[in-house]
Amino acid sequence: MQYHGQTGLTYYSDQKISIGAIVSVPMRDRIVLGVVEKKVIKPYFATKKISEIFPFPVLPAEILTTIYWLNEYYPAPLGAIVQLFLPKALRIKDVVEFTDHKPRKVSAIKLPKLNEEQKTVMQALRHGPYILHGETGSGKTRIYQELSRNCIKAGKSVIILTPEISLTSQLSKNFINNFKSQVILVHSQLTPKDRRDSWIKTIMSPEPLIIIGARSAIFYPVKNIGAIIVDEAHEPAYKQEQSPYYQTVRVASKLAQLHKAILVLGTATPSIVDYFIAQQKNFQILRMQQSAAGVRQVDITVVDLKERSNFTNSAFISDKLLAVIAEALAKKEQILLFLNRRGTARSIICQNCGWQAFCPNCDIALVYHGDSHSFRCHSCSYKMPSISSCPICKETNIIFKSIGTKAIVSEIERLLPRVRVQRFDNDNLKADRFEQQYKKVFQGGVDILVGTQTLAKGLDLPKLAVVGVIIADTSLYTPDYTSQERLYQLISQVIGRVGRGYRHGQAVIQTYLPTNPTLQAAINKQWDEFYKTELAERQRFTFPPYCYLLKLSCKRRSRQSAQTATANLAELLRDHELKIQINGPTPAFREKIAKLFEWQLIIKAKQRNELVKVIKLLPSGWSYDIDPINLL
Repeated sequence: MQYHGQTGLTYYSDQKISIGAIVSVPMRDRIVLGVVEKKVIKPYFATKKISEIFPFPVLPAEILTTIYWLNEYYPAPLGAIVQLFLPKALRIKDVVEFTDHKPRKVSAIKLPKLNEEQKTVMQALRHGPYILHGETGSGKTRIYQELSRNCIKAGKSVIILTPEISLTSQLSKNFINNFKSQVILVHSQLTPKDRRDSWIKTIMSPEPLIIIGARSAIFYPVKNIGAIIVDEAHEPAYKQEQSPYYQTVRVASKLAQLHKAILVLGTATPSIVDYFIAQQKNFQILRMQQSAAGVRQVDITVVDLKERSNFTNSAFISDKLLAVIAEALAKKEQILLFLNRRGTARSIICQNCGWQAFCPNCDIALVYHGDSHSFRCHSCSYKMPSISSCPICKETNIIFKSIGTKAIVSEIERLLPRVRVQRFDNDNLKADRFEQQYKKVFQGGVDILVGTQTLAKGLDLPKLAVVGVIIADTSLYTPDYTSQERLYQLISQVIGRVGRGYRHGQAVIQTYLPTNPTLQAAINKQWDEFYKTELAERQRFTFPPYCYLLKLSCKRRSRQSAQTATANLAELLRDHELKIQINGPTPAFREKIAKLFEWQLIIKAKQRNELVKVIKLLPSGWSYDIDPINLL
């Protein structure tokens, strides 16, 4: 049946079709993909004929169950949910080259020996979910390899999820070297044909596979799953930011339950909510604290950004950071400079009259990009040429404040003109993205890497000796209940890029808040203390894990209209006497985007089902995000 809204559409066929079969059917003026849900008695109304039946094995029963579960847990049209599981533009002729695929004899897989801590972890992995709380560099990837080998030996497949495509490149190289053609890669940079072919190979394969990819890999038609591994499980990238608003870790947990598979959530900085749930439900939390490659050595220096005497050579890069950069370059070692802000300057202001460059569509500050001499909006992609004089007072006293990654690259090129420096962030063209440049970086073809959080996660570069955090407190400037957690995670992760057993590491943390308790906890690896403090704050103000959240949003052409619609909905919800707490109406963090005003309600509830009831009451024109990762 092809899904339309919340129900399946009925078609007929002259052939016998199994439940879970993939078919193509006519729908209005086009042919679309569908999944056979069930057999029904011939209806009284006329039905259209199924166009084609694909010569695939049927979708695993666990997938059909997951589809129904998703529809209840993350309410969305069934059609949108089914599309998660099927490739686009699938045609019968695409299947032909895969029909003669025969099982291959798999040679024995040789892996490095496990250390004692890794052996202890492997002995504990039996059934059910685990949090693998391993410090950066403790060898979590080696656990993933060993678990995968055990599953393959038992004839079971493995799904390994990563939050970023750049990490997929590194992890996949590691696995392809050991598991060869049994590895299938899934990520957003695949062409539609490559994605379609990898999906077909998965459903047609008679042998166990290892699927490695970003969150969409969880929806591949994998049979007989032995383990699902979610690497860097704390990362926000696992949350789908459009309908259906699923959290990948929750989907992975459900799928592992259905397959009776091992679920491993690997992370050096666990999610507060996941850690709390694990403790409440007595899931095993496995700790790994030893460096897998030898003694961990990292010298950490904190530089106060308020003390300008620390910055005699550069306004952005402290004398201490420049000194350790010079020392590393002399040894032919690599340096990573981290700043979680893109562009060259985040504010464009006239010093004479106070005019500031804002996006005409969104009413948020434009960002200056020096390489293209343009102002850009990072919300709606509005773009305009740079200006030399103020459009209001005509004076030329235009200043650029609050630096981004491109400004750091320019500063490095000014201070160290012969150094090979390369930037990695969301402004990169495809050819310049980290996953395309990984081999070059790994082999030492770049001296200094400058980038945003893309570079803070999971990277294992043997030549990297220095990390510099240009401004450590950026996440604290966002008014959200997760800001302290994000600070702890980012600082812990970026420091963890060095001191991984290859060479002595140095980290220089530049901050306006050198005594901030969260920053100090991250620097000193005081997870338990941070967790207890943050948990107490969440309980005090009723935030997850002490409640469930639902964010309701509407967009209107005027502020008044958006405010009125939000107030009306709040009143409607109060009339239904639900067991919820309603916060708002309030404007969204970015109130105006693309000429529309957005207002929102935040709903809290002790029982998640109360939020599902709210969703079912929503009038048209409203969007919702259940279990949002932030409230911005």
